[in-house]
Amino acid sequence: MTSNDFICPCGKNKNLYIDCCKLIHDDIFQAESAEQLMRSRYSAFVLCKGDYLLLSHSQKYRDPNNIENTIRWSRSVAWNHLEIIETIDGKIGDDHGTVEFKAYFKEKNKIKFIHEKSFFIKENNHWVYEIGS
Repeated sequence: MTSNDFICPCGKNKNLYIDCCKLIHDDIFQAESAEQLMRSRYSAFVLCKGDYLLLSHSQKYRDPNNIENTIRWSRSVAWNHLEIIETIDGKIGDDHGTVEFKAYFKEKNKIKFIHEKSFFIKENNHWVYEIGS
């Protein structure tokens, strides 16, 4: 097995990372939907891919000064799994979409989760995370 032969953290159909989110991490234009971009961002948090997290964030809200803290925190927790609750729009041909999700992790021996409704837009002809609520 190579270093990319593991089940993708995003959990999509138990695909291997090399056949799933790695494709998008290597070329953001491979994300055909808001949900695919959401899943690739979750995998980037798990794998601590700060450059990708910046690239996949809208220019309007992108904060390069915060990425080191984000990656430091991401390394400090044990990621468990991603649960997609609902996806609205964000398909091929759309220019915006919403993905509601829960991202589960263990921090200081307690299971926690981030529950967010994330908004995605097309920027420079590819999907990016705009903001969450």
